[in-house]
Amino acid sequence: MTPEEIIAAVGDGLPPEVRCEADHRGVMLRVPPGHWLAALAFARGPLDCDFFDWLTAVDEADEGFSVVVHVYSLAGRHHVLLAAALPRSSPRLATATGVYRGAAWHERETHEMFGIGFDGHPHLAPLLLPDGFEGHPLRKDFVLAARAAKEWPGVKEPGGRAKPGAERPVPGAERPVPGAEQPVPGAGRPVPRARRRGPPHVPGPWGPA
Repeated sequence: MTPEEIIAAVGDGLPPEVRCEADHRGVMLRVPPGHWLAALAFARGPLDCDFFDWLTAVDEADEGFSVVVHVYSLAGRHHVLLAAALPRSSPRLATATGVYRGAAWHERETHEMFGIGFDGHPHLAPLLLPDGFEGHPLRKDFVLAARAAKEWPGVKEPGGRAKPGAERPVPGAERPVPGAEQPVPGAGRPVPRARRRGPPHVPGPWGPA
């Protein structure tokens, strides 16, 4: 099927709330959570996408999360992406395992890494992380454990602003520049220390001496 044929089939077979658009390899279906299972079943049935490739999520920051699925037609050799937008306050979606059994461990991984619930999943147990691990490592608000053990060497925290006070000089900033009649802009300017934050999953006393 060509992208145009897929878009026409989706327009005839799915509710108008499901938006369909062409992308560089096939089509993308923007699916409201309430139509998620119907869209997956349509992809497997009328669109003949019998091969489940992967399922994952994207942290969209204040906009919440997107769960994205890629499926493929072995006979027609066309690709279909399906994406559902979920609120950050309660990211939950119906499990795809009733349509594509191969989604089972993809949803387990996505549940661990992003904290997204998949209602109806037969065994939404930990897959990769050790027992007792707290937090979801692929969320943008997750603080890396390494940041509790080593100070950030930059001028400011990634994505944040430099704070005044508690400053340290830049090593070598006072060296003269041959042939320069005016001071080098920024030379000798102190660099504020990065603000230390401890991640919630790391014990309090752990860190640099």
